[in-house]
Amino acid sequence: MIINFGSINMDYVYRVSAMPAPGETLAAKSFERFLGGKGVNQSIAIHKSGGDVAHVGAVGPDGDWVLGKIKEQGLSLSLIQEVTASTGHAVILVDDEGENQIVIYSGANLELTFDQIDDVLNSFESKDNWILLQNETNLTAEIAMKAKVKGFKVAYAAAPFEAEAAWEMIGAVDLLAVNEGEAAQLSEHLGVALDEKIIPHVLITKGAAGAEFRAKGQVFEQSAFGVAATDTTGAGDTFLGAFLANYCEGVEANDALRFASAASAIQVTRAGAAEAIPSKAEVETFLKERDN
Repeated sequence: MIINFGSINMDYVYRVSAMPAPGETLAAKSFERFLGGKGVNQSIAIHKSGGDVAHVGAVGPDGDWVLGKIKEQGLSLSLIQEVTASTGHAVILVDDEGENQIVIYSGANLELTFDQIDDVLNSFESKDNWILLQNETNLTAEIAMKAKVKGFKVAYAAAPFEAEAAWEMIGAVDLLAVNEGEAAQLSEHLGVALDEKIIPHVLITKGAAGAEFRAKGQVFEQSAFGVAATDTTGAGDTFLGAFLANYCEGVEANDALRFASAASAIQVTRAGAAEAIPSKAEVETFLKERDN
């Protein structure tokens, strides 16, 4: 089981021909609303990849649409509370090359409480269970410390990246997930390479260059599958969720990486974030086609 204390957003996606320059106003080619947020994206990726996940989060009084979409994706709403703050949202620009720029309003995602955290941690056995965290909610370091005391394993996606926030988490993290740029920034901040710190597992995504996974002195590498990207929003979340769904259940690192690479490859060919995440069956079909 993976218990994910994660963000929940409404994603407002605007298609543009190119990213606006400073001071420039552009007319959007289209507008769509999607379910998003790094946390819920990862939970859906875990679920769709065959993993067992419980999502913990918060929405505001305006959260009915979001809750409906979460339920449609197969996740339970039982650990999602309603608070007075507005539901988090993101404004996303996607250009003709499939690249994106994102502005996030945190809203209800910063309203997790100690009572909610304690209730959740006390509801699950720590044995063989993981806690998943990101930087889009409040109390991340506190959740990690409480989880470690109770014996949970902690996975941490250090995004949106802040070196100080990541530094606070190092001693409580069993698996750190960063992209290549974040890994370099964190190494610079620490003054040593990540694999010299006491982090048992480090997952580094490299976009079109693939990914690598470092575990106790071993390095596993996975190239990216070549696809025509439509929208890269949520690709990293899809990769991490798909990887964790497999690796946390005992799948070998090489196989977990390959599955995750395929899942994210499929996801970027579709519009949106959470709703673009493929099912386990779709990923398996994709891999079989690549093997033939």
